[in-house]
This record gives sequence, structure tokens and C-alpha cells, in this order.
Amino acid sequence: MSVVDSPKTMRGREVPRLAFSPDEAAAALGCSRDFFDNHVRPELRLVRRGRRVFVAVAELERWLKGSGALTLGDGR
Repeated sequence: MSVVDSPKTMRGREVPRLAFSPDEAAAALGCSRDFFDNHVRPELRLVRRGRRVFVAVAELERWLKGSGALTLGDGR
């Protein structure tokens, strides 16, 4: 299982991140929030609790693995 380290600490220890907000998920992928909302978010399973929305790190990893494409020839 892969988790992302967080700068936040709990009793002096780093706490691993299991989920991001949509803004953080977009930043983790290196894209804008608009691009994330239009092209990535529709393909993700999200966790909603109250007004909060969480994107699991494992879900982002699943999406990346499933969305990858092999390049053939000269990469065009």
C-alpha cells in the first residue's frame, strides 16, 4: 500500500496522507483544478462526507495506472 507523507505531525510523528482534497489532488497530478474537474474527476471514485470531498491516494494511483498509454515508434 502506498501513502503520501504529510508535513503535519501528531505527537512529533509524521502522519501519512491517505486522501487529498480535490485541490490537493490536482496539485499532486500537476494540473489545474479546472483540468482536474473536467478530465480526471469524472473517472474517480470519491468519498463525500458532509460538504467535504476526499480523493484517496490509492484511487489516484489506480487512475494513473489505468490511464497510461504506451508510446509506439517515434512517440507521436
